[in-house]
Amino acid sequence: MSLKILVADDEPNIVISLEYLLKREGYTVVIARDGQEAIDAITREQPDLVLLDVMMPKKTGFEVCQEVRASEALQATKILMLTAKGRDTDVTKGLGLGADAYMTKPFSTRELVLKVAQMLGHDA
Repeated sequence: MSLKILVADDEPNIVISLEYLLKREGYTVVIARDGQEAIDAITREQPDLVLLDVMMPKKTGFEVCQEVRASEALQATKILMLTAKGRDTDVTKGLGLGADAYMTKPFSTRELVLKVAQMLGHDA
């Protein structure tokens, strides 16, 4: 059974490249283009991992992360914040709200693939 990853980002080019990259690695990929869509998709799809952008319409990645962590049914969901907001305060906030890891854009695709594999408990 293939592991499921939700890509939550409002930037079409990033969504396209992440979807391609992750599918090539054998993952099932679900897409959300804003924060509310992300919450709905996480609840419906129960992904193994969420790649979560911080700056999105409707709800920020920080708000999505907080909601997921507040829900008993979704607490086991792993969250990797993927964002251009790389200041120490943003990283601290993301991790403080319950994100499992934090990567800043631009990122290397190789680094991302390794991080995803590591978070899901297998080798890339």
